[in-house]
Amino acid sequence: MAESHTAPRIFFATGEASGEQIAVLLAERLRAHRADLRFEGFGGDRMAAAGFRCWASTAGWASLGPFSALSRIPPLLAIGLSTALALRTKPPTAIVLVDFGAFNLRFAQLLRRLGVRIPIFYAFPPGAWFDRPAQARSVAAVSEPLLPFAHQAKFYRELGLAATYVGHPLLSVIPSRAARPPAPVDGGRLLLLPGSRDGEIERHLVPMLGAVERLRVRRPHLQVELVAADARLAARLGRAIDGMPGIVVVEHARQRLPQADAALIASGTAVLEAALIGVPCVALYRVSSAQAKIARRIWRRPYVTLPNILLDREVVPEYLQEAVASEPLADALERVLSAPEPQCAAFLELRAVLGDPETLERWAMVILQRIEATDTRDMAC
Repeated sequence: MAESHTAPRIFFATGEASGEQIAVLLAERLRAHRADLRFEGFGGDRMAAAGFRCWASTAGWASLGPFSALSRIPPLLAIGLSTALALRTKPPTAIVLVDFGAFNLRFAQLLRRLGVRIPIFYAFPPGAWFDRPAQARSVAAVSEPLLPFAHQAKFYRELGLAATYVGHPLLSVIPSRAARPPAPVDGGRLLLLPGSRDGEIERHLVPMLGAVERLRVRRPHLQVELVAADARLAARLGRAIDGMPGIVVVEHARQRLPQADAALIASGTAVLEAALIGVPCVALYRVSSAQAKIARRIWRRPYVTLPNILLDREVVPEYLQEAVASEPLADALERVLSAPEPQCAAFLELRAVLGDPETLERWAMVILQRIEATDTRDMAC
């Protein structure tokens, strides 16, 4: 255990872009308190650039539904087992799981079965939005849940499960931009965010580009940026729009959103980011027919987009499955470009629901205090 006192290690397990983003933000805040911390885990380019030692690249791990996930199961199981055995032999100071429930919950269970007894935190654990008591109990049995939403805290509390409500970390790093007037009637700047998974791009890009074509009939000077989650997807999107005038491929959505008049976004964390910044937006999402049937049996809530769920009303127009078509998307974008004020007012409400600007600091302090308490007990022994 001598190494853990001189150079504490925290292992982060992510599985897709949104989880990687949270891991980097949390690591940066932790490092601000303890410069000696070392970070490692499952991640991608963003974590590597932030100084993580990546045990395995998560590129391509994310999937759309159970059918597309089948081919990923054997290699992920192998990675999980080999990593768990290595962590048992040389355990880090703590492990932080971020979302990606299909893999991370099983990974935590495997670690516990192998006798790993270090603190395991679960940020954005699965189960609460679906009101699945069994899954929530499974999470609490092997980890310390860190909950970003008040609904989750209530859900865990009613089940008698220990969990910590900390608020949403993005609230600490995404300021709301100043109010701005509607876009010019013949133009404006529109961002397209088709998603970070290959399947999302396959299903969303065509209707998105069709919506742009129709919107340009009304707004001939519309500027359009197509946002890629990483360099690989930027190359793919560039090939897809080759020869289409007036659309450019860019990266780094967070940097681009504050200059946008509106955004058309695949439902997910990016919608929340746009809402926190104050960018009027329209959401869409489409999966295969088989996946949609499963989702409709599981998901009983009226909305799927996070701002709508949290505010319990449709603030962001949602277009799902059969409703994902160019013409209605263009009409919805025209409405938010012409009259952004109602959405922007609702987005200020959303910030209050998500917590306060100190949320990320609370996440860091929960982990640090637990690590320091563990170190103190180890030294006493």
